[in-house]
Amino acid sequence: MGAPVAGTVTTLAEVPDEVFAAQMVGPGVSVAPSGSGPVEVVAPVAGTIVKLHPHAFVITAPEGPSVLVHVGIDTVELKGRHFTVHAEQGQEVAAGETVVTVDLDAVQDAGYSAACPVVVLGAAPDSVTSDAVGRTVASGDRLYDLL
Repeated sequence: MGAPVAGTVTTLAEVPDEVFAAQMVGPGVSVAPSGSGPVEVVAPVAGTIVKLHPHAFVITAPEGPSVLVHVGIDTVELKGRHFTVHAEQGQEVAAGETVVTVDLDAVQDAGYSAACPVVVLGAAPDSVTSDAVGRTVASGDRLYDLL
């Protein structure tokens, strides 16, 4: 599972959203994005985009689980502002392919956290471990292995 953006890897417990922090959506990690202005958000794994919104997307890996990338916390309220979508629902993507671009400065200036949870949907809590927590990663660097 690759990092969708460059930044510092944190646990989900550190995400300012109780649903992600309690792993109700699934286990994983989050990336606190580094950089400013427009930032590309890439597919963390190869597969099919089964859900696509400007602020979030789900990719189902071949013979594997579905992975949610949520760009920012409560950013659904922005109704697509500050996001540009570069893919389509149903599209096959390669790991590292750009799915969305987000203006990090605009999102943060609007009062939203830029935390980017990357979770395995429907998997048991604490079933993903990562040696990347606490480290700074580049886009595409390994976050954790799929179950």
